[in-house]
Amino acid sequence: MTARATPNVRRQRLGTELRRLRERAGLSATESARLIGVSQAQLSNIEASRFGVSPARLQAMARNYHCSDSAYIQGLLDLAGERKGGWWETFREVLPTPLLDIAELEHHATALRSANTAHIPGLLQTTDHAREIFRQVVPEFSRMDIEHRVSHRLQRQAVLDRPAPPPFQAVIHEAALRVPVGGHRVAKAQLRHLVEQSEREHITVQVIPFRIGAYPGSGQTILYIQGSAPRLDTVSLDQSHGPALVDAEAELESYRVLLDRMAAVALTPSKSRDFVIGLTNEL
Repeated sequence: MTARATPNVRRQRLGTELRRLRERAGLSATESARLIGVSQAQLSNIEASRFGVSPARLQAMARNYHCSDSAYIQGLLDLAGERKGGWWETFREVLPTPLLDIAELEHHATALRSANTAHIPGLLQTTDHAREIFRQVVPEFSRMDIEHRVSHRLQRQAVLDRPAPPPFQAVIHEAALRVPVGGHRVAKAQLRHLVEQSEREHITVQVIPFRIGAYPGSGQTILYIQGSAPRLDTVSLDQSHGPALVDAEAELESYRVLLDRMAAVALTPSKSRDFVIGLTNEL
């Protein structure tokens, strides 16, 4: 085994999942290491994502941990087999790591869901809208920092344009639609873009109008990134210091339920499209 450079977010997830499997099976690190023929230090390095793990050893670990979820095991094998990063690596020296993590997770997602109260989802923003959002950050970004972030956001959106893109469901509160970010011209172009995107087969946009009143999850900004198995899903939560990633099983289930409830109170996709068109005509 050779030590890896700083592991990316999916390799870190592999180590976390292997530790969770071991703990769920009630095995100590010493017992597990003995079963697969490595030292306790080596196992600790695998679980900390400092060392890689071969497919054969990973499958042996799954057997020792009494895991029979084939989709989940295959997902772990996929994580273990990755050897190089994607386009987001070009931003590693100019953007915070959590932003690269989001892009990487979206790239590998099998489906995406979001809920937004204050902003249009990043995957559906126009260039001008995104640039204005980054101009309002405190402390202020330099012009170069803004352009790096805009470029990164636009490249993230390519996940929706590739062959066989992941389905994307966006629930957006009326408040986010009514804020004229960048002025009326930019705001109108953003709403038109949102309507165009909502007409694509794999993109679903639903609006929660003011008249609904209070609703589950109000005030939260959530991005749910679906992996190859439910246990490999990830939730990204917007916070003042940047996105926070959540992946504990109980929390994942909680956010699935929350997003389902938010979608249930929102307008249907067709009524949502008409709603956004109406707002566009008001500008």
